[in-house]
Amino acid sequence: MNQTTDQTHQGCIFCRKEIIGKSFCSTPLFSAFYNIAPILPGHSLLIPNKHCESLFELTDEELGEMMVFARKITSVLKTFFNCDSFDWTIQDGVSAGQTVPHLHLHIIPRKPLDLPESNEWYNKIQRSEDGILDSENRARLSEKEYNEITDRLKVACASINK
Repeated sequence: MNQTTDQTHQGCIFCRKEIIGKSFCSTPLFSAFYNIAPILPGHSLLIPNKHCESLFELTDEELGEMMVFARKITSVLKTFFNCDSFDWTIQDGVSAGQTVPHLHLHIIPRKPLDLPESNEWYNKIQRSEDGILDSENRARLSEKEYNEITDRLKVACASINK
């Protein structure tokens, strides 16, 4: 279980206790979650456990740990979902398309021809995040599907923090 700090932000979806408890892997500083509305199989999010909105709010040490943790999570996801490539994306700021005011890295495992256009994932992320996160109008996994994937990913990630 990750350790949140006193810097949580009331109303932030990624600072909610029920969200924090759904991570499939975490360190004291970062957590990885399976996306409830994945654009491709394996689409996951990596977030800082403390509330921050921008990469610029992380120290150099935290940024380094984030990149190392993201690489480990990506390696697990590529193996787990039998993929040969991946995309990482961060929308930092409203002008860049950030719709959730909490820093998050999208990790999207990729396979040949999984999308007609290789960069189509960006438009899919934008369409996915344009709706209200808790809206029933978003294509979402059922709670059972989400929990099954999360539980299997926890097992796959068990060796990361040892």
